[in-house]
Amino acid sequence: MQDNLFDQFQNYTVLCVEDEEGIRKRLVNTLKYYFKDVFEANNGDDGYDLYLENKPDIILSDIEMPSKNGIQMVQKIREKDLNTSIIMVTAYSNEEYLLDLINLKINHYILKPVNSHNLLTGIVKGLGDRLTQSLVFSQDYYFDIQKYELFYKEQNIVLRKREKDFLILLYKNINQVVTYKQIEDYIWRDKSMSMNALKTFIKELRQKLPVELIQNILQTGYKLENFS
Repeated sequence: MQDNLFDQFQNYTVLCVEDEEGIRKRLVNTLKYYFKDVFEANNGDDGYDLYLENKPDIILSDIEMPSKNGIQMVQKIREKDLNTSIIMVTAYSNEEYLLDLINLKINHYILKPVNSHNLLTGIVKGLGDRLTQSLVFSQDYYFDIQKYELFYKEQNIVLRKREKDFLILLYKNINQVVTYKQIEDYIWRDKSMSMNALKTFIKELRQKLPVELIQNILQTGYKLENFS
């Protein structure tokens, strides 16, 4: 099996700069699943100070913020640093901002609202060739991160977003049991998860898989099947 994509993520540190606390906390909680260290700031001034102090590998920043916006912060960073991967999170897609992003050599941008899908794919695109692009479950099974699709013998297996996120969570914890609590926090997020809802979810997902991927660990959780 090739290197786990999320093992690669563990080699990187991230700075998240976002002034809206609720959005920032959700982003940071998701990022902590993947990355070695995650730093956070609620404005461009503090974000720049944290950048100087910690030299993160990736910067994830909003554009519109008080006390120096994201573009002003990135302008200062890009004066001396063209190597750090910078991904902008914005509700805007007008030409003025897009031109600024291009001129500042932004690696990628993500349009709000941000969910785990566009956050993960945005980071993968921002890191580009520095990452392996597929999660390989077995010789015939793999998950294409950029397309965000599961394939079996080169045929796309149509899944819902939550089902894809669940398989990624299992892969992230390969050779480990993913507990019910982890599933609730990562897949259901701010909503409550009942055991009946989880069992129905797993049953429906299994029906879509040509070959079983999910192993049930009694009264604990789930893990990936061990393919040899």
